[in-house]
Amino acid sequence: MDDDEAIGRSLQGDLSAYEALVARYSALAHRTAAVLGAGDETEDVVQEAFVKAFKHLRSFRRESSFRPWLLRIVANETHNLTRSRGRRSRLSVRLSATAELTAGDDPEGTAVATDRRARLLEAVRTLPERERDAVVCRYFLQLSEAETAQVLGCPIGSVKSRTHRGLARLREEVRDELR
Repeated sequence: MDDDEAIGRSLQGDLSAYEALVARYSALAHRTAAVLGAGDETEDVVQEAFVKAFKHLRSFRRESSFRPWLLRIVANETHNLTRSRGRRSRLSVRLSATAELTAGDDPEGTAVATDRRARLLEAVRTLPERERDAVVCRYFLQLSEAETAQVLGCPIGSVKSRTHRGLARLREEVRDELR
């Protein structure tokens, strides 16, 4: 069953059709909430996002894609959470969720890769929120510019400029580290 069919059946009261959407997008919603700063409350954010999505399913434009619409709700819920905490959102990524680490025959290579990943994540954490969110959506979640714009609720041009500035800051950080 594709998304459109599941949405149609959900709107007619078929809860098993909505469960199919939840199952299909749950892992992505969890990764999104985690990388946007939900931390230990990722599960709560995702659950609330799916409840809100269900409540507002009638307002979903069927000609649009469900995935970015849902991720926009997840992003909003995450931002609400971080604002309510009263501190800047923290980027908390479980490396196992974003990259599979395999213990190969090269423990030194694995250690170097793990260290590089940790330094990259730390550099991403220091980006201003708008740039960080754009970089996370584009490169960690692998969303298109249009999907990122929909998730972040901004024009595609803003996504491009925020991504460009974020990547420029990350390049500068790497250059400084190598000196």
